[in-house]
Amino acid sequence: MSQHGVGPRAVSRSVAFLLTAGVLAVPALAGCGSEDPAGKPLVGQDIQPVARDRITDGGTLRWAVDSVPDTLNTFQSDADATTTRVAQAVLPSMFRMNADGRPERNPAYLESAEVVETEPKQVVLYKLDQQAVWSDGREIGAADFAAQWRALSGKDTAYWTARNAGYDRIQKIERGDNALEVRVTFSRPYADWRSLFSPLYPKDVMGTPDSFNDGARKKLKVTAGPFTVKKLNRKDEQITLTRNPRWWGRPAKLSEIVLRTVPRDKRAAELAAGTIDLAEIAPSEARRITVAARPRGSSSPVMGPEADKKPRKAAAKHARQQQALRGFEVRKSLEPAFTQLALNGAEGPLADERVRRAVARALDRKELAKAVLKPLGLPAVPVGSHLALSGQAAYADNSGALGGQDTKEAQALLADAGWVRGGPIKEQKKKGEKAAGAEGEKAGRSSEDKARNDDGEDIVGSDDKDQQDGKAHREKDPAHLAQDGKQYKQPHQGGAPGAYAPMGTAAPAGREAAPLAKNGKPLTLRFVLPSGAGSQTLRTVADRISRMLERVGIGTEISKVSDESYFKDHIASGQYDLALYSWPASAFPATDARPVYAKPVPAADGSLNVEQNYTRVGTDQVDQLFDQAVATLDEGESRSLIRKADSRIWAAAGSIPLFQRPQLIAARKNLVNAGAFGLGTPVYEDMGFLKKGAKPVSGPSGASSPSGA
Repeated sequence: MSQHGVGPRAVSRSVAFLLTAGVLAVPALAGCGSEDPAGKPLVGQDIQPVARDRITDGGTLRWAVDSVPDTLNTFQSDADATTTRVAQAVLPSMFRMNADGRPERNPAYLESAEVVETEPKQVVLYKLDQQAVWSDGREIGAADFAAQWRALSGKDTAYWTARNAGYDRIQKIERGDNALEVRVTFSRPYADWRSLFSPLYPKDVMGTPDSFNDGARKKLKVTAGPFTVKKLNRKDEQITLTRNPRWWGRPAKLSEIVLRTVPRDKRAAELAAGTIDLAEIAPSEARRITVAARPRGSSSPVMGPEADKKPRKAAAKHARQQQALRGFEVRKSLEPAFTQLALNGAEGPLADERVRRAVARALDRKELAKAVLKPLGLPAVPVGSHLALSGQAAYADNSGALGGQDTKEAQALLADAGWVRGGPIKEQKKKGEKAAGAEGEKAGRSSEDKARNDDGEDIVGSDDKDQQDGKAHREKDPAHLAQDGKQYKQPHQGGAPGAYAPMGTAAPAGREAAPLAKNGKPLTLRFVLPSGAGSQTLRTVADRISRMLERVGIGTEISKVSDESYFKDHIASGQYDLALYSWPASAFPATDARPVYAKPVPAADGSLNVEQNYTRVGTDQVDQLFDQAVATLDEGESRSLIRKADSRIWAAAGSIPLFQRPQLIAARKNLVNAGAFGLGTPVYEDMGFLKKGAKPVSGPSGASSPSGA
């Protein structure tokens, strides 16, 4: 994932949260009534679903990816999204996600899987499909399950594993009554047992530390999916998957899938050149494809006045590309991931819970979701949970534990924390800063006017450098306030006679939004953002957040850093006050989300172990609720505990979920059962190209393209 959708799996966090009696009201938890608070996904899959009998037998799908992975072992720390994509196509998964983002038994591998004993120990019995075999002809069985358990249990440090959650709770694995049965006995109850053995690697990979650490990095000799790995070519930056001749399920319709590295900014050109068939794209590319599909003669910002300004050769090239793009469409959904505002509670003003909560109460999350999603024709609904997305079993909107946008409440919280409006500031204003502040005001107003476009045009992706730089100057000078296009200097002690307006003169508009100060320092937060071309949306959202915070007296200092250093050198290391990044949603939050919100603990070397909680805000109570949820085999009770944990995470205000990430996929029009998969796992054997003369059937969200993307 990019920083807009960061999905790292390992590192740190800290800061305690104080739950003061009478201050935070955790609402009655959803789930007690008859209506399921989980609801449905905000938007369904958009994959052009077609029955298999209307799909051509054969063909090669050329699929753009961000990179060829360093490893094909998903359990290693440097595995990435392409590692997962390959594993889904070539390896067994006992459970996969349905369109609602909930785990369901994979019938290609399992006849059944259920808890058959709870006392004295939890026992899960897997009954495998009798035809399930590895590509070398060996039956899939208990030996493979046992090898994976030993490798991932954490007991043997020679295995370079990135995670062992769940596997460390297994006591033993043995064969059942026959070779098709696998009995897994747990030493401690484990609610998320369905998360295990997906994917399942053969014992050839998991059997020894050497084979685990190195054997699956560049190749997978033995697989058991509809496809197998034919070749990983790092020089050409592509992986070729081909039909598995020993696959016992529904035969794959495609002969090959080629996953090829294509930079995001090159994908529109590659699509137009006909070298790729499927690619995740940015809103600007989605708009180009939408415009290309319109009837000829209709004017647009891409083909019309703008094209007339291009040099003749460039205009001709652009026109050819637009013609070629008519063979594609944009399929859209929402990713199984959400973008959040992270507040670093380790030190500085945000170490105070009241200031974090004030930041949260200053935000209009509906406006932020609308700015990103409405122009794409997607539901502009803020995310209400840290631990699940709408449609997933554990979802409930628990944001009421913190409360919605409320300027007066935000200001009251800041006043209670000792931040005084118009207080003295010790720092001396640097020479030339006044002029810079004026420049910033002009740029800031221009940016604000653009962001207020009701149609959403030019909001997502706007990233004018001059505007951003000007705003940064304005924010760095807390002695100035931009309001209605004018510059107002703060009053100060010892002014010359006549320096103040006569008694009764109305205060300048916006005086209430003057910066706050405490102990001689202004309340200014460092807002760290990535500077890459693919992060315009993040910077636009950050600009809106900065204006919202300015209204309650909180200043922001924008700091744009390289994409390469954004996460490692700033988020993971805690070098920020505010930041925007995303987390993937999980169907197993008790397992997967715990390290993201766990309370930091001192390590043996004196440092702080923050696991993956990069906001460094955690509580003992949240940790206890996670521990209870993962050890409760009653699914309803486990969900209730997860929702309670989420309410308390909201109350701590270490991270504020904003919106589910948009998923925009350019797909060749005759490519079916592929595209924007939403919360579901792709079904690789059903992907293919439509037979000539066959007509597709629109899916839940159709195959429409975004307008104004």
